[in-house]
Amino acid sequence: MNNVKRIYLSQSELPNAWYNLQADLPERLPPPLHTGTKQPLGPADLEPIFAKELIRQEVSQERWIEVPEEVRRVYRLWRPTPLVRATELEKALKTPARIYYKDESVSPPGSHKPNTAVPQVYYNKIEGINRLSTETGAGQWGSSLAFACSLFQVECKVYMVKVSYEQKPYRRSMMHMWGATVVASPSTETEAGRSILAADPDCPGTLGIAISEAVESAVRTPQTKYTLGSVLNHVMLHQSVIGLEAEKQMQLAGDFPDVVIGCVGGGSNFAGLAFPFLRHRIQGKQLRFLAAEPKACPSISRGEYRYDFGDTTRLTPLIKMYTLGHSFVPPGIHAGGLRYHGMAPMVSLGVKLGLIEPVSFHQVECFEAARLFASTEGTIPAPETSHAIRAVVNEATRCRETGQEECILFNFSGHGLCDLSSYDKFLSGKLDDFEYPQERITAAIAELPVIE
Repeated sequence: MNNVKRIYLSQSELPNAWYNLQADLPERLPPPLHTGTKQPLGPADLEPIFAKELIRQEVSQERWIEVPEEVRRVYRLWRPTPLVRATELEKALKTPARIYYKDESVSPPGSHKPNTAVPQVYYNKIEGINRLSTETGAGQWGSSLAFACSLFQVECKVYMVKVSYEQKPYRRSMMHMWGATVVASPSTETEAGRSILAADPDCPGTLGIAISEAVESAVRTPQTKYTLGSVLNHVMLHQSVIGLEAEKQMQLAGDFPDVVIGCVGGGSNFAGLAFPFLRHRIQGKQLRFLAAEPKACPSISRGEYRYDFGDTTRLTPLIKMYTLGHSFVPPGIHAGGLRYHGMAPMVSLGVKLGLIEPVSFHQVECFEAARLFASTEGTIPAPETSHAIRAVVNEATRCRETGQEECILFNFSGHGLCDLSSYDKFLSGKLDDFEYPQERITAAIAELPVIE
């Protein structure tokens, strides 16, 4: 396999079950809490906003959960995705490291997000739900949910973070082509949006605010449920198809990763690749996991492991995670999908247990890594993905300096063809770096609820 650039699986090798890391974690996840009583939530507490099967998956301790055949049928539109040896990038870096990436950009919306959008829409549809609301940052999740809804004839309403709504018009166009309704968040359609705008008419929006609007819309609109593209356990579960395929492909390559890397905003693409490999680490195998995030929104690098709300206006349950505080408003960086104040509970616990290492980068150095990747491997990465590539470049450079012949595997979570205006700013020298002042992070964390 030394001369093979792209490693494929047949469609018969598409995983027939998702992997659930909850079954193998050294510690049980702290339960989500009711916002009023601060007591653990029961399934009935979540039924107003989520499909029942998704709630079951959220709390399941089963190691393997069957992928419905109807979901596998839709997955076959683009899955299994290729594993690619980044030989040209290796040459450019003059590294002895072997670099592989799982190419999730080949899905119809161009990212990993449909891996969970399709089952979420499917489970809602079979329970009789015909309208879904959601939020989206950069638009990868919104476009993926719109795509899935179009296949199952479900109405889709998307609250898109305002700064990305303005920066990424073609993501909006994709959602519209698949029949979704898209509004900039904060909006005047919800009480949450109106209250935010009253306090700050120029608010650029955050994922936390958009979540508040989408949850409110679901609760107040008949026959509507809410969907989330990251953070929650069932989302991490669905994304495990990435790593399960990659395991088989690495076997075909006759290789195995020493380092597994993904970018993190809420944690889904990182978890999708990393969690199936993380079970080997838990069983004693020596490998590292790097979660790459922006310095402008460093949830796990500078946040605290605390109970916090998943949204800005405190409509969601309290979840234990690394957080910068639900009132945290990050600057309008171009990696809009990474502008979330918190982190997935399972990723957070992995960091707390020392299984996952956080690394953070400025956006300019990430765009520089993206340009190197595009000039060697050809595909223009999404700004979010560029954070993973920056970490890969750093690790490969370390191997060059030390002479270590390590194997690096990362998730190429999406292409950047809808983000070219961001690259225009980078190429013209108009892209700025942001690093949040510690006093503002401290102020946001001070607003966290105290849980005894």
